[in-house]
Amino acid sequence: MLSRITLLAFLAILLLVPALGAQIPEGVDGTFRPHPEADRAIARLLSPFCPGFMLSQCPAAESLALRDSLQALALQGWNADALEAWMLGNHGEEYRAVPKRSGAGLLAWLFPPLALLMGLGVVGWALRSFTARRTGAVLEGAAVSVGSEVDEDPSGAPLPSDAEEERLKEAIRDLEFSEDPVY
Repeated sequence: MLSRITLLAFLAILLLVPALGAQIPEGVDGTFRPHPEADRAIARLLSPFCPGFMLSQCPAAESLALRDSLQALALQGWNADALEAWMLGNHGEEYRAVPKRSGAGLLAWLFPPLALLMGLGVVGWALRSFTARRTGAVLEGAAVSVGSEVDEDPSGAPLPSDAEEERLKEAIRDLEFSEDPVY
């Protein structure tokens, strides 16, 4: 008997859940489609109920109710700016996800591209100066090697003799041999 009651309760819940999830707002006939003005406003707002989440992504029931309220107001003819102002007026300016395009918010729009351009300029200047130094050193080294038979590096350091160079190569071979694993 208890299993039949449990089964009937489970079937009743299964029949009610789709009906509750598919409620259409008043004044809307047929399939509900989100209003584009409400979607635009929701995309520019942070959720007051899920810190760090956009309103469109917050899974809290309160956020769902707020999104539904914005959809209902959009169906009444409100535009995205009015919806955004209404939500910020009710919950606070800290939930604005997109900065204003005036006042201090204008700096948030202008600073990143200016910083990017300045960074590209610094990188270009650094590359140009490094290339100029390298080209100057190569030209200087070519002048030294063509002008005289001095055993010196273009930086002014003396070059090793043949005997020293052979000792260095042998030391490098010994070092490499000592680092190789023995199997």
